[in-house]
Amino acid sequence: MNKSAIIIRAIPFILFVLLTSLQGEWGEASRYWVYILKTGIVGGCIIWLWPRIQEMRPIFSWEAVFAGVVVFILWVGLDPFYPKLGELWSMARGEEYVPSLVWNPFACFGETSFIAWTCVLVRILSASLLVPLVEEVFYRSFLYRFIIKEKFEEIPLKAFYPFSFIIVSLLFGFVHQEWIAGVLCGIIYQGLVCWKGRLGDAIVAHGLTNLLLGVWVPWQRAWNFW
Repeated sequence: MNKSAIIIRAIPFILFVLLTSLQGEWGEASRYWVYILKTGIVGGCIIWLWPRIQEMRPIFSWEAVFAGVVVFILWVGLDPFYPKLGELWSMARGEEYVPSLVWNPFACFGETSFIAWTCVLVRILSASLLVPLVEEVFYRSFLYRFIIKEKFEEIPLKAFYPFSFIIVSLLFGFVHQEWIAGVLCGIIYQGLVCWKGRLGDAIVAHGLTNLLLGVWVPWQRAWNFW
């Protein structure tokens, strides 16, 4: 097993998750400056790993654009019709659901604040450019194939294994509050990888979905999606 192949695909994801867990630990404003710090650190990590992860290359295709738009429509359109993950956990524990604070820099810094708009811009850029690279490499390049075989690089990206397909789609979905949309999202992106036999289309689809959400959220003040 090539441990270095695993490490380089896991490092950006681990850093991303770790730094995300620290957002808000030093007051409300830290939710935003830690996010900016996270973007810089993970972005630097991606630049360093770019030559080492050959499949981490965006590929534009009509299928990628279509998938990205469909996932955005599902994410927004399904939102009113099912309980979110936090609500499910509260119901399972028999507790009253208390919504967590939404990611809204205008509530923290003011409606006309330059800092607030900077935070929004960084969030859109990070979600559109960095997050797809980090998550697609981890979930659909590494984890999907690693479940099939430890020497995961020997498994072609186009290989379809139902068990791995279902597990990774569920895992991807349940790390999001919008778990139903997340599972469907995972199915569509993984299906795109298996269909095209490459990761780049899913990276572009993921980036387009996040870009559309990035425009939708501040435009509609739908901060619950962030």
